[in-house]
Amino acid sequence: MPDELVSILTARGITTPTPIQAATLPDSLAGRDVLGRGRTGSGKTYAFLLPLVTRLMQSGKRPAAGKPRALILAPTRELVGQIQEALIPLAQAAGLTTQTVFGGVGQNPQVAGLRRGVDIVLACPGRLEDLIQQGHCSLGNIEVTILDEADHMADLGFLPAVRRLLEATPRSGQRLLFSATLDNAIDVLVKKFLTNPTVHQADSAQSPISTMDHHVLHLAREHRVSVLVDLTSAPGRTVVFTRTKHGAKALARQLNKSGVPTVDLHGNLSQNARTRNMEAFHSGKATTLVATDIAARGIHVDDVALVVHADPPTEHKAYLHRSGRTARAGAAGTVVTLMTDDQVRDVRQLTRAAGIKPTLTKMTGSTHPVLVQLAPGERVLVPGGLELSASGQDVQPRTGGGGGGGRGRSGGGGGRRSGGGAPKQGGGQAKQSSSRGGSKPAGSGSRPAGGGGGRRRPAAAAGTSSSGGHSASSFSGRR
Repeated sequence: MPDELVSILTARGITTPTPIQAATLPDSLAGRDVLGRGRTGSGKTYAFLLPLVTRLMQSGKRPAAGKPRALILAPTRELVGQIQEALIPLAQAAGLTTQTVFGGVGQNPQVAGLRRGVDIVLACPGRLEDLIQQGHCSLGNIEVTILDEADHMADLGFLPAVRRLLEATPRSGQRLLFSATLDNAIDVLVKKFLTNPTVHQADSAQSPISTMDHHVLHLAREHRVSVLVDLTSAPGRTVVFTRTKHGAKALARQLNKSGVPTVDLHGNLSQNARTRNMEAFHSGKATTLVATDIAARGIHVDDVALVVHADPPTEHKAYLHRSGRTARAGAAGTVVTLMTDDQVRDVRQLTRAAGIKPTLTKMTGSTHPVLVQLAPGERVLVPGGLELSASGQDVQPRTGGGGGGGRGRSGGGGGRRSGGGAPKQGGGQAKQSSSRGGSKPAGSGSRPAGGGGGRRRPAAAAGTSSSGGHSASSFSGRR
C-alpha cells in the first residue's frame, strides 16, 4: 500500500492485518472483483477502504460535477457514518474528497457536495436513487463499487434498489462485496454483477465463542424489567435489543425512570436524535443503549461488555449480529438472552442454529446470584436516569437528587469493561445505592470482578410500569 496510508494505520496502532484483510487485500489491490465474508468486528471496513483509496490514487483522475469516481453502499445511516469516519483520514492523506448520502436529513447539502464534484460517495440506496432520479448524480464514472453488509441489505429489502444502482455503474469497474453471511440472496448479486470474483471466507459467521460467554435466563415475564435494571446498572456499557421501535422507546423510558442512564436507537428517531443518542453512548453519559436490529446493525462502540436480548430475535443471523456488538476485535464479552415460558422452544431452536451452547439459568427474580457473575461490580442508580435536550446537552435529573459524580465504578475495581480501560467519569448527576456483596469467581468469565465488593440493588420493583402508560412487558413483541 502507499506509504501515506501505512503511516496513518501505524499511527493508530494497526500494524498487522486481520484475517479478512490479509485474505482479500492482495486481490482487491490488484483490481480483481472480490467477495469477502467476515463476521462483525473482523475488520471488513479497512479491507475495502484501503484498496479503494489506493486505486483512486493510482488512477489519478479528477471527479466531475455530479459524477463521483467511487461508490460505497451500506444499509443504514449509522453504518455510512462509521465508514466515513474511518475513511476521512485515508482520503485526506490521498487528496480525495467524500460525500455521504442518506435519508432522514435535508438533501440540499448532499446535492451541493455532489455538484462540487467528489471522489467517493458513501450512500444508502434509497436516497441515492432519489438524487439520481432528480438529476443530481450520475454513476457513469464509477471506477470502484463496494457493497458493505450485503446480507443486511437483502434482509431489509434493498436488493432491487441495489441492482438498479449497480446496473448504472460501468461494467468495467471493480466491484467488492463484503458480508457477514453469504446466502442465496447474495449469490444473485454475485452472479450478475461480479466478474470472475475471488471468494474469501476468512472468519466464521458463527459467534466467536472463545471470547464470548452466552447465557439464557429463564424467568417470568413480570421479572424482566427488574432483571434488566440490575444488569444495566452495573459498571460499563450495555446494549439491550428489542424487536420493535415502540419497545425500544418504552424500555429506554423504563430504565431511565429506574435510574439507569439510557438512550434508544430505532427507526422513528430523526437523524439529529440518532446522532445525539449515539454521542451520549460513546461518551459514557448514557451507559445503556436500547436498540432495534435494523437501527443497531453496523454500529461500532468499543468496550461493550454486555449484550442483552430483551426480546430474543426471530432468526439466528440476527442473534449473531446483535451479539457481535460485544467481543469485538478479540476482546471478551457476555451475551444474555431473556426467555419466558412461551419462548423456550424458539430460543432453543435459535441457539442451535447459531451454533452456540448457552448456560441456562432458571430465575425467580432479580436477586439471583448469577447476575453478580454476569455483570460484576456495584450497582449505581442515577435519579431520573439521563434526559437529553434537543441540542444533545444534559438535562437535570427528572426526579430530584443532589450534585455529585455520574455513574461510577466500584472503588478501585476493574469494573465490567472488556477492554479493561480507565473508569468512566460521570457528569453532574446524583447516585443512589445500597449494598449487597458479591464478586465474579475466578475463571468464570472474561471480565474482572468489580472492586470494592459492594453490589447496589436497583430501586425498581419488578413489573413497574413505565411513564407514558407502557406496561413492564410492553417492550416485547409478544404481549
